[in-house]
Amino acid sequence: MADEHHDDHGNTVSAWFLTLSWIVAWSVAGFAIIFGGGLVLWTVIALGLSVVFAIIAGVMKKAGLGRKEPRPVPPTREQWEAARKAETTNTTTNRAVAATAGKA
Repeated sequence: MADEHHDDHGNTVSAWFLTLSWIVAWSVAGFAIIFGGGLVLWTVIALGLSVVFAIIAGVMKKAGLGRKEPRPVPPTREQWEAARKAETTNTTTNRAVAATAGKA
């Protein structure tokens, strides 16, 4: 379940665009501040760019460059426990079959 969720998480064009654009915007602002630019000025510029890039990523998502399927819903505690119990039962059954197969 965790691997399925991890594979799904943020693996879209719009998500990558947003991630990379924010890294660039805040890196440029950081370098500008370090090399003598005004702290407030470059922070406001980076925040403004972040909002603009988030809007662009939202438009990209609506245009079909986002997630194609809904996000997977994690199982409830009862569903998880039932699946875990079924796995344990199957494992025990498989071991019994393997043990009897060796005797044949």
